[in-house]
Amino acid sequence: MNPELERKLIVTRRQFFGRSAVGIGPAALSFLLGRDGFAATEGGGAGGLPGLPHFAPRAKRVIYMFQSGAPSQIDLFDHKPMLRRFHGEDLPDSVRRGQRITGMTSGQDRLPVAASIFEFGAHGQSGTKLSELLPHTAKVVDDIALVKTVQTDAINHDPAITFIQSGFQQPGRPSIGSWVSYGLGSANRDLPGFVVLISQGSNLNQSQPLFSRLWGAGFLPSRYQGVKFRGSGDPVLYLSNPTGIDGPARRSMLDAVSEINRMRSQEFGDPEIETRISQYEMAYRMQTSVPELMDLSTEPEHVFRRYGPDSRRPGTYAANCLLARRLAERDVRFVQVFHRGWDQHTDLPRDIRLQARDTDQASAALILDLKERGMLDDTLVIWGGEFGRTVYCQGKLSETNYGRDHHPRCFSMWMAGGGIRSGITHGLTDDYCYNVVEDPVHVHDLQATVLHCLGVDHKRLTFKYQGRHFRLTDVHGDVVQPLLA
Repeated sequence: MNPELERKLIVTRRQFFGRSAVGIGPAALSFLLGRDGFAATEGGGAGGLPGLPHFAPRAKRVIYMFQSGAPSQIDLFDHKPMLRRFHGEDLPDSVRRGQRITGMTSGQDRLPVAASIFEFGAHGQSGTKLSELLPHTAKVVDDIALVKTVQTDAINHDPAITFIQSGFQQPGRPSIGSWVSYGLGSANRDLPGFVVLISQGSNLNQSQPLFSRLWGAGFLPSRYQGVKFRGSGDPVLYLSNPTGIDGPARRSMLDAVSEINRMRSQEFGDPEIETRISQYEMAYRMQTSVPELMDLSTEPEHVFRRYGPDSRRPGTYAANCLLARRLAERDVRFVQVFHRGWDQHTDLPRDIRLQARDTDQASAALILDLKERGMLDDTLVIWGGEFGRTVYCQGKLSETNYGRDHHPRCFSMWMAGGGIRSGITHGLTDDYCYNVVEDPVHVHDLQATVLHCLGVDHKRLTFKYQGRHFRLTDVHGDVVQPLLA
């Protein structure tokens, strides 16, 4: 056979089955049914999908400060003074109720209760109680909604992080930022609609890894995946022109490549070719927009003081929070700040002090900065991890040292701005901080609420793949109405 003809036949067959899998059917119907299988080709512009937002949004953008490894709610947000009485005693069976625990503590002879060694105090007009580890968050407590009863289905890190980021414990689904980018598009043609920033905590124990699929697009076209900005060197790899290539030469090259790609797109109808074209063009525009974004020389001195001394060091949590504000100013739709190091199975008092020092001032500074600039009202800010920590000690318990295992039954997060009520505490846990007593908030409920603030009905933002309409919240989720302003 003719090799060129054979190649075309193979690719065409693959494209045929690929389209059939997403419900397109034969190529002759691909244009008429484009919304079902190639919805991304319609939503790739600045405006997102037709008909979105579904209703008037309160938030235009999201900054999600994800604390990877699971912060201990007992030592930060959920004050349990009764635990001092129970310190060292075994966790009662009536509290545990036979709930599963991880293999890291299931072999222990005892599950001794570990009361927090940190003091709590009431702050703000709301009187919200916070740990001494969070003095800066305490200053903005009247601007946030503290949610104490978040629940998840996963008990180990990778499925739990995958779950809270994508609504499913197994890899392969689109991340929440990709869903938002797909549905609402980008408001800035010179920057990606979804940007990811990563920092490493000061903890002394090993941190959990972060995989790029956590900000991936899953089965959505890849144009909706998050773009990771690096903390050192070129912010985005291969963005700069190679040695010997100037702007006009790069433009000429891109024009030629785009023309070839358009020919291939017309020939095969593969939406990923359109993605490739748009990403080349985005990269070209980012050669100008990214250096301007990363240049902090225009920031006044008081801003650096507000975010803390680390804000001058690229790649730190403080610098990433400042950069997140600059991205929000430029109308980037979804900014995800990942901070590693919260997995404190041992030596928790030591490491949590270091993690709080990394994050407390900069997190509060972001709230103050957005509020001062009139942006908090339309920017949804989220702070939290993938699950909580156990009330019982992992390993040896003493009066000054303890560790905590994974706890999916209840953990704390906070939200601010963008349609969220301020100065409130939502939900109640029992005296052991082990079970929810009032107002549980499942991960799917949290995701539904985030989309609601953006003007999106989580049940109607779907993508047809392999014959089924998928959504971020799967077949679950209710908007948490008491959290809404």
